[in-house]
Amino acid sequence: YDASDIPEPPVDPAFQILAEDPLLLVIDKPGNLPCHPGGRYFRHTLWALLREQCGLARPVFVNRIDRETSGLVLIAKTAEAGRNLSMQFAAGRVAKAYTVLVEGSFPERLEALGWLHPDPASAIRKKRRFSPAATGSAAPCGQAEWAETVFERARECDGFSVVTALPRTGRLHQLRATLRSLGFPVVGDKLYGVDEQCFLRFCSGGLTEADRARLRMGRQALHAARLAFRHPRFGTPTEVIAPIPPDMAVLTGG
Repeated sequence: YDASDIPEPPVDPAFQILAEDPLLLVIDKPGNLPCHPGGRYFRHTLWALLREQCGLARPVFVNRIDRETSGLVLIAKTAEAGRNLSMQFAAGRVAKAYTVLVEGSFPERLEALGWLHPDPASAIRKKRRFSPAATGSAAPCGQAEWAETVFERARECDGFSVVTALPRTGRLHQLRATLRSLGFPVVGDKLYGVDEQCFLRFCSGGLTEADRARLRMGRQALHAARLAFRHPRFGTPTEVIAPIPPDMAVLTGG
């Protein structure tokens, strides 16, 4: 099956290499670029660009972020390095920090513990909901996953807040679903934002100017800003920081 002549949606291919050695690569991914092939995307993915531009035949993605999320992606160049780094993530030994813009006036600090599970009230099948719960409580359904995140307000802007998110677990849509359920949807988020109908209109090509104005940004304002881990061969502490991207900086005034 050859899909090479099928046009793909445009993306932002301008990724940056922030750190590199013979075993790993740390990428600062722009906010409109899928990590892996899937759906309508194959050549227009970070995976394909790494193969073409960096000569990596089999890049191993140790972590992944959504297409519209910008920031740090850790790539292993060898299977052994990939296993080591993946084990660090699985064991919770990798420190992660995100910068996120949320609607409303966020509290100074908030610790969110609870369950992530499908949202039965949503018309969108993949959408999830966060239900706060005490540690050790029973799962609300068989598809529920335990999630923990600490949120700290950095500053307030005009109608929204700049927040640092420190996830202790790594669940699908963890930050976006948690913030939406807490009443502070992510700026620009069409699925977990102020109105999920924006997502449905976006999928059908019917997003209106009013929708765009309400969303504030063309993509979700979520940025993977920091990764701290140990080098897979030498065990040395390694920290990489990605500066806030221009589209988010413009919105916050710098």
